[in-house]
Amino acid sequence: MDLGIKGKKALVCASSKGLGRGCAEALAAEGVDLVLNARTAETLEATAAEIRAKYGVTVTTVAADIASAEGQAAVIETAKNVDILVNNAGGPPAGKWTDWDREDFIAALDANMLAPIALMKALLPQMMDKGWGRVVNITSRSVKAPIAALGLSNSARAGLTGYVAGTARQVAPKGVTINNLLPGNHDTDRIRGMDKKMSAAQGVPVEEYTAARVAQNPTGRDGTAEEFGAACAFLCSQHAGYIVGQNILLDGGMLNATL
Repeated sequence: MDLGIKGKKALVCASSKGLGRGCAEALAAEGVDLVLNARTAETLEATAAEIRAKYGVTVTTVAADIASAEGQAAVIETAKNVDILVNNAGGPPAGKWTDWDREDFIAALDANMLAPIALMKALLPQMMDKGWGRVVNITSRSVKAPIAALGLSNSARAGLTGYVAGTARQVAPKGVTINNLLPGNHDTDRIRGMDKKMSAAQGVPVEEYTAARVAQNPTGRDGTAEEFGAACAFLCSQHAGYIVGQNILLDGGMLNATL
C-alpha cells in the first residue's frame, strides 16, 4: 500500500534506536524526509547515515535532550515546517511508591508529558495552516493497564493522554490528526535492560527470565521495532485522516480486555 506521504517531512524524537528508530525507518521507507533527535550525538549521527544510505531521503539531526527547554528550542527551530511529529522519550526509572519524591515526578512530567505538549503547541499551528498534519505520541500500555513498578510513567503518560483527548478534537477540523501508540514489550535496549535487572534480582539467568516472561504473551514473543514503526507510519499516512484521538495498543494481546 502506498501511504501517500512521499515528500513529506517528519520530526521523530528519541529516534537513534529502539521504537523511535523503527518509526523513523518506516517513514523513510515511504519517502519521508526526516529530522531526527536524540541525546547522544555519536549514535544519532550513525543512525542518520544508515537511513540516508538505505532510503535516499534527507535526514537532519539535532542532538539534544528533548526534556529540556534548550533542547526543545533547538529541535523546534530545525523542525518548524514539518508535516509529521512523532513524540517519543525514554521512560522514567522503575521502583515503588516509596521511592519517588516531587523531583522525580517533575522529571517524569518534563520528559513524558510536558515535552510532547510543548512540541505540539509549537508545530500544530503551521500544520493547521497547511490543512494537513499528523502527530503520533509514543506512550505506553500502562495508560490502559497501570504497571505498579512504573508509577512515574503511569502518571506522566496518563496526563499526556488526557491532553491529547481534548486537543485532537480541536485540530481535526483543520486536517490534523493526533493519536497515541501504546507499546507493550518490544525487543529494544530498554526491555533487555529491565530483563537483566529483574533476572539479577531473582537470581536466575537472564535467558531463563526472558523466556518465562515472553511465554506469558499470547504471541509467545516480544514485538519488533519494525512492526511498531509500520503502525506509526500508517497513522501518519493519507489513509488515516479519520482516526482521531485514539489510543492504539501494540502489546501482542497481553492486555486481556473487551474494549
